[in-house]
Amino acid sequence: MTMDRPRFAQGLTFDAYKRQMTRNRERFEENERRVELRPDDVAAFQQLPRPLHVVVLAEDWCGDVIANLPVVGRLAQASGKLDIRVFLRDQNDDLMQRWLNQGTFKSIPVVVFYDDDFRELGHWIERPASVTDLRAKRRREIFAAHPEFGSPDAPVDQLPEDVRAQLQAELAKMRDETTPFANQEVIRELRELVTRVAA
Repeated sequence: MTMDRPRFAQGLTFDAYKRQMTRNRERFEENERRVELRPDDVAAFQQLPRPLHVVVLAEDWCGDVIANLPVVGRLAQASGKLDIRVFLRDQNDDLMQRWLNQGTFKSIPVVVFYDDDFRELGHWIERPASVTDLRAKRRREIFAAHPEFGSPDAPVDQLPEDVRAQLQAELAKMRDETTPFANQEVIRELRELVTRVAA
């Protein structure tokens, strides 16, 4: 299935996507409030020669969507150059099949940029590798500092309830502490992508 104007129009606007969320909306909106946009990043999008159509594949249960789609939404709002339509991954498998992560995984969010004639300019999937690497390193450090958590490879549900709660609190704190870096990495990768393809 190729993307065209009628199909694009079937997607949800960013605000309509938020309104239909049944899970994680508060976290999504809190993440949206926390996104800090640097003037030079906003300017890079504002200086695009023409607006871009942006197709996003998302679901409200996905942590990477909750973390990263707010960044895309804020860039669109601040720059006025990104016209976003969100498609629910599980209802649009024909689209999902076009952008499988490593040709196999239905990773989301998927962010696809199109010109005005709906020619695909480029796409971005899930999260920056730098964020995955940093959080994996920090996770290993948490487990090394807390022997009571056991092996990082063991199923969490086998831990006693109080230990599991402590582990989840440590991991949530780590995600919170790494969010500014993660947001900036998302912005950097999207900026590099659009300034390369939209010139």
